[in-house]
Amino acid sequence: MPIKVVQGLPVVDILVAEGVNVIQEQRALNQDIRPLRIAILNLMPRKETTETQLLRLIGGTPLQIEVDFLHTASYQSKNVSDKHLDDFYKTFDEVKDTYYDGLIITGAPVELMDFEEVAYYDELLEIIEWSESNVYSRFFICWGAQFALNHYYGIEKLLLPEKLFGVYEYEVLKPNSPYLRGFNDSYSIPESRHTTMNVEQIQEEDALETLSADASLGPDIVASKDARDLYIFGHLEYDRHTLHYEYERDQAKGRPIEQPENYYLAGDPNKKPILSWRSYAYILFSNWLNETYQNTPYEIESIPQEKRN
Repeated sequence: MPIKVVQGLPVVDILVAEGVNVIQEQRALNQDIRPLRIAILNLMPRKETTETQLLRLIGGTPLQIEVDFLHTASYQSKNVSDKHLDDFYKTFDEVKDTYYDGLIITGAPVELMDFEEVAYYDELLEIIEWSESNVYSRFFICWGAQFALNHYYGIEKLLLPEKLFGVYEYEVLKPNSPYLRGFNDSYSIPESRHTTMNVEQIQEEDALETLSADASLGPDIVASKDARDLYIFGHLEYDRHTLHYEYERDQAKGRPIEQPENYYLAGDPNKKPILSWRSYAYILFSNWLNETYQNTPYEIESIPQEKRN
């Protein structure tokens, strides 16, 4: 939430330069307040696990938020019951006339496929294009970020020599970004992916800004310069044991898998995994929600229609 200060307070310029969210008295007096409306397109197979992870972070702010979960109609997940989807989810057809302040699109276990080969490709494309006019701010996670960056900017997805699996540290490049307010100089984040995006193409795209990166791993958090789209390649939303369960699953299926790096205490899979990213997850989601709250129009149907980015 922003700090309300007396109009003209001299230190405001210093605070703003440091990325502190300040609202001056006159604007506060004229500001309309309402709940935020957030849609979550959950593409992960274990729906309820992802629901818990995301709602935990979204609920970590004092803002009142209304959430709609969406699922694809063109593909039926094998890991969730029809009843759960019928009771708690909506399809695109049910919300296409609705406006939202924010949209989250999760990752999906389809990264080794070409984008066009994914069963719900056409539907996802339709949802993303709909969101240009019906959603103010968008947050794309992992494969969802790859899909959107490829769609909007033609950035190529590249196969890694081996799976990036573990907890890795990234350097904060833009500490004054409102999305990274409260971050230290670096942060840890879980990764579980076989692919990356073309770093040179991201750097050359004028409409994008890389907020955090590693010299060998490339970018992790990227934002559009109009501050309406946020992309992250890692999984800050993961629980302590998520990578552990993935490791056990792949071992049980006989897949070639190394234990997750920088994850287990003393590198021992029999010991408790180290939870080193949770605070950054709360900070990032809180910042995204706060930026959405501060900038989305009160009359939600008047979301700016001009070209994004």
